[in-house]
Amino acid sequence: MTSEAVVSPASPAISSSTPANRDYHFLRSFVAGGVAGCCAKTTIAPLDRVKILLQAQNSHYKHLGVFSTIRAVPKKEGYRGLYKGNGAMMVRIFPYGAIQFMAFDKYKKLLSKQAGISGHIHRLMAGSMAGMTAVIFTYPLDVVRARLAFQVTGEHRYTGIINAFHTIYLKEGGVLGFYRGLTPTLIGMAPYAGFSFFTFGTLKSLGLKHFPELLGRPSSDNPDVLILKTHVNLLCGGVAGAIAQTISYPLDVARRRMQLGAVLPDHEKCVSLTKTLKYVYNEYGIKKGLYRGLSLNYIRCVPSQAVAFTTYEFMKQTLHLN
Repeated sequence: MTSEAVVSPASPAISSSTPANRDYHFLRSFVAGGVAGCCAKTTIAPLDRVKILLQAQNSHYKHLGVFSTIRAVPKKEGYRGLYKGNGAMMVRIFPYGAIQFMAFDKYKKLLSKQAGISGHIHRLMAGSMAGMTAVIFTYPLDVVRARLAFQVTGEHRYTGIINAFHTIYLKEGGVLGFYRGLTPTLIGMAPYAGFSFFTFGTLKSLGLKHFPELLGRPSSDNPDVLILKTHVNLLCGGVAGAIAQTISYPLDVARRRMQLGAVLPDHEKCVSLTKTLKYVYNEYGIKKGLYRGLSLNYIRCVPSQAVAFTTYEFMKQTLHLN
């Protein structure tokens, strides 16, 4: 998701080829991606919690819409209720964002140099692979975060992150209990991350190529590197997120229901991807089932992508990654 283009040939960096500098660059890239992910997710944490409540048809809020749920949660659980599960999200999103950003760059280079795949298609493939890699490494944390976010004040099953890990491990099959819904997550992540990186990268490259003065500006860290202006990052990221969400959203709904497992009264009908999708479709239909809460995801795209790209660009320049 890096948004830069070389304006003019830069002098070769002599020290960048040493193993020590490569390792240091790896660490800085990890930190930049992690910080960007945390800032973006904290910004939209209330919307994320409402999405989970609506996706899984929480009995206290299932009769409400997106905006009425946002108003109802503070009344029932206080304003802190909008951030329920965000602690677990931060523990997960730092490595998730870091791995995804780094993996995308690595896969893109690998596909280009080793497999000879270039052009726009390698963005799609690299994005899909990066998203799935990040998911596999951080999935247990996503399960715990979903369980905590689904709880309603007065009806807590878990007292915190550690208790949730302990309870799931003891009562839901050990380690396998943390990977409920992994299949739909990976299947859904492939098109989501792929089209997100693909759309943003394509818009970025076309914009900087055809309208460099209008859409771009020199990086403060390296004047030879042209980066997108903040408001352009916002627009491109929002479009990319909206397209990716529309394509993969039913799989995201299935993933959440499978993750919640025994928390749901109808969990025995959501034991596989196919059964979950079929059950949600038959029980609730397309609009109120497979795409329930999608409007909230559209609302989430703009602020999330804006903060993510802006923070990542800032961190890249601060840590001299350009």
